[in-house]
Amino acid sequence: MDKLKLGVVGVGHLGKFHARLAAEIEIIDLVGVYDINQDQAAKVCADCNSTPFAELDELLSRVDAVSIVVPTSEHFKVAMAALEQDCHIFIEKPIATSVQEADLIIARAREKNRKIQVGHIERFNPAMLAVKNYNLAPMFIEAHRLSQFNPRGCDVSVVLDLMIHDLDLILYMVNSPVTHIDACGVAVVSDTEDIANVRLKFATGCVANLTSSRISLRSMRRMRLFQKNQYIAMDFMEKKSDVFMLNQDQGQESDGMVVSQIGVGEKARNIVYQKPQVPEVNSLKMELEEFAKAVLLDLAPEVPGEQGRQALEVANTILDKIARP
Repeated sequence: MDKLKLGVVGVGHLGKFHARLAAEIEIIDLVGVYDINQDQAAKVCADCNSTPFAELDELLSRVDAVSIVVPTSEHFKVAMAALEQDCHIFIEKPIATSVQEADLIIARAREKNRKIQVGHIERFNPAMLAVKNYNLAPMFIEAHRLSQFNPRGCDVSVVLDLMIHDLDLILYMVNSPVTHIDACGVAVVSDTEDIANVRLKFATGCVANLTSSRISLRSMRRMRLFQKNQYIAMDFMEKKSDVFMLNQDQGQESDGMVVSQIGVGEKARNIVYQKPQVPEVNSLKMELEEFAKAVLLDLAPEVPGEQGRQALEVANTILDKIARP
């Protein structure tokens, strides 16, 4: 397997981690980075033994792929420039500011036969990875994503800043069209929504309630799934998952521990607890490595552009619902 020649565009708070982790991945050759702040670019390159580029086009001409970690408002411009130079693109979430921009990026990538992976990092969270092998078919979902106030990210609504993580996960797991959306949100300390609550209904009958806030006194990133004979709890901050399941036959053997029982006599059923094994991974490093594998081995990206577009479309519909209840 050859190495992927990668460049990083934008090395601010998150981009610097992209560069440092890419430099550690064996199948990636970090060719260099570009940032409008050339001092920042030079500092990051000194840390990861790479090269700062003074011009974006110069970097794009030297690489096979780029990791785009610029502000969302610049995603479209940088992505299209990269595609014109025949680069595969890893693009941080959300994929763009509008569905129209996302469609243009996806269409151009298809014309150029280039791959897109969108940086929905929670797909690679150990808590999520731990339950991927379960037969996920949720019928009710509760998601809470709360954080303390940080001015960084307040240029967009909390829906695009935080909630979109959970939107992507839920759309991925339910894998069914959204049929109805109820939403409310309030701007408290910034000019856009700082707290929002959303209720999604899907064609399968699944219902999902999501709450996101960036003005909480404590941080929380949890999701609970309820499905036939099973309850799954994921804590994305603690990186752990718990599964409770109902055995249909009291005498049925199980890999887990019996913690309770419901019913009596012949109708008695055991409630079994399982603690899924949680992989020890760096989520950002893993998603960059999977992107490199997708390009080098011609595989489908874990989060293709179409799925990033879907999350953005639902998020923008939520924002419209909040603006025009």
